Amino acid sequence: MGSPVSCRQKMKTGKIEEIRIEEIEEMETDTMSKLEKVFDTPNKKAFIGFLTAGDPDADSTVKFILEMEKAGADLIEIGIPFSDPTAEGVVIQEANIRSLSNGMTTDGVFEIVKRVREQSEIPLAFMTYVNPVFHYGYEKFFTKCEKLGISAIIIPDVPYEEKAEVEAPAKAHGVKVISMIAPTSESRICQIASEAEGFIYVVSSMGVTGVRSEIKTDLPAIVESIRTVTDVPCAIGFGISTPEQAKAMASISDGAIVGSAIVKIIAKYGKDAAPYIGEYVKNMKDAVAEA
Repeated sequence: MGSPVSCRQKMKTGKIEEIRIEEIEEMETDTMSKLEKVFDTPNKKAFIGFLTAGDPDADSTVKFILEMEKAGADLIEIGIPFSDPTAEGVVIQEANIRSLSNGMTTDGVFEIVKRVREQSEIPLAFMTYVNPVFHYGYEKFFTKCEKLGISAIIIPDVPYEEKAEVEAPAKAHGVKVISMIAPTSESRICQIASEAEGFIYVVSSMGVTGVRSEIKTDLPAIVESIRTVTDVPCAIGFGISTPEQAKAMASISDGAIVGSAIVKIIAKYGKDAAPYIGEYVKNMKDAVAEA
C-alpha cells in the first residue's frame, strides 16, 4: 500500500493531485520553525516591524523590507492595502490610500513577497482585513502564502468567535492566524490565549494604531493572564514609537511591534527612506535587546 493521504486535494494543471500527510507535516514544520525563530533571540525578545505594501511603490517596499532585516528586525508584517482599514489611524490609512492610488493589488503584494524571497528568508506575516482575503478566495490566497513562505496572518476585523472561517484554510496551508488581545478583552483573555498559535498580538491601548506619547493600559496584568494558560509568545503593539517604549513593552512581554512610526518615515522620505528606516529599526531593535 502507498502512504496514507489527507482528505485535502488540490488542482494542478487541470488534474487533482493528492497531498500526502508527510508533505503537510513537512510544510507545517518549515513555517512553524520560522515563527519560532522570531523569538529565538539572545534575550528571547523580538522586534517586529510593519509597513504597507506598495507605499510608495513595489520596488521601494522590497528595498525597505530588506533594509529592515539588515537592521535587525526579527519579523516583518506586510500590510495588504485596503480601502477601509478600520483598525488603523491616519498614518497607516494614508499609506493605504497612497498604495491603492498607485495601483497596488493583492497579486501585486504577492509579487513583492516573491521578490523578497529571492533574496531573504526572513519570517513574514501579512496584516490585512477579511474582505481582501475573502474576495481573493481563501484557498487561492493561502495556497500562495504557503508557496511564498508567509508564516502568519493578522486580521483585526475577524473576531475570535468567527475565526474558524479563516483559520481552517490557513491551517491547511501552514499559515498561523494570529490572535489579538485588547484591553477590552477582559474575561475573554484566557479563552483567546488558550487557542492562540504562532504568537499573540497584545494591543496596548484603546482605539486605532498610531504613535502615542504614553501607554497607560495595565499591560503587565494582561500578559500575566495570558501566561496562566499558554506559553505562546506575546508581543505588544499599537502606539510604540520610541526606543524607551519598545524596551518597556519588551520587558513585560516577548517583543514589541512597531508600525505607524515606520510608515511615517516612509511618508516623509518616500523612495529615499531606506537608510532612515534602517537607522530607526536598528535603534528599536537595540532597545528591545536590552529589555
